[in-house]
Amino acid sequence: MNEIYAILGILLLIAGIIDFAWTTLWPDGGAGPITKRVSLAFWLLLRWLSGGKSSLISLAGPIILIATLLTWILLFWTGWTLLFAADPGSFIDTNDNNPISWAERWYVTGYLLFTLGVGDYIMKEGLWQILAVLTAASGLVFITLGVTYILSVLGAVTQKRAFAESVRGIGDNVTDVVSNSWNGKNFDDINLLLNSFSAQLSLLTSQHNAYPILHYYHSSKRDQEIAVSVATLDEALTVFKFGIKEGYGPNKLLVLEARSTIDSFITTLRSGYISPAEMAPPSPDLDTMREKGLPVVSTDVFLYSLEDLSDRRKALLGSLRDNNREWPE
Repeated sequence: MNEIYAILGILLLIAGIIDFAWTTLWPDGGAGPITKRVSLAFWLLLRWLSGGKSSLISLAGPIILIATLLTWILLFWTGWTLLFAADPGSFIDTNDNNPISWAERWYVTGYLLFTLGVGDYIMKEGLWQILAVLTAASGLVFITLGVTYILSVLGAVTQKRAFAESVRGIGDNVTDVVSNSWNGKNFDDINLLLNSFSAQLSLLTSQHNAYPILHYYHSSKRDQEIAVSVATLDEALTVFKFGIKEGYGPNKLLVLEARSTIDSFITTLRSGYISPAEMAPPSPDLDTMREKGLPVVSTDVFLYSLEDLSDRRKALLGSLRDNNREWPE
């Protein structure tokens, strides 16, 4: 028996099982150590190849998802193949007595992993028969959980784009959002939407924590890009909290809740290797809002309030630049 093949096979299987279970079964754990590194490597490569084109960056999510699945398959398939290779007689060719080649080992192991085996080969009695059953069982678990994982990720991607389109429906930028929320007396009309946005973004934040691959899913359409919508919404909330005169703004509790969910979302951005911008983005244009008759405070007072929000706004700008988007001025 070749102990080296056995040890290498066991190590690869342990690595594959840990990374696969970590990524698919542990919502609080994020991506497994191997998946995390594979995803980041492909993301950096695709960003470099894209040359700043959003259409190419939009392919990053699907490509990284496929790369993740192929990595798991490679770990399981190679691990079981090496383990069976530890004993040259673990497979028995029912057609002839020729020695088993490496190509045949890969062939039989693949059949065991993804189906129930092939009749041209049988397992040596004893331990190898048990390992063959375990190989088939691991393949069944992989396919079941793998499909569930894919469906969960794609469902979350759809929700991301739905949220982005909902925010974009109010306005293209912070000035439009704030102006469209004004009913001539106050901003109470946006209260219901703020409650809805908070619930949606809270769910998306949890999904980003559970499936970090969502960080790499970007849309080629600006209307469906969540980074743009979150930045726009946060700037509008900043205006509601610090730029609108007392007694005119929307419900303070709803504004606080919405800002809190964005805080949580920003935290997930940092965990996704997204670096803040070096400088804060330009401040919202209160002068335009003032010309439209909105009850805004003086520009100096508002700019003073923005000083404490510099890190927050840099993080949001960093998320936009991460997928080559411009700040929604």
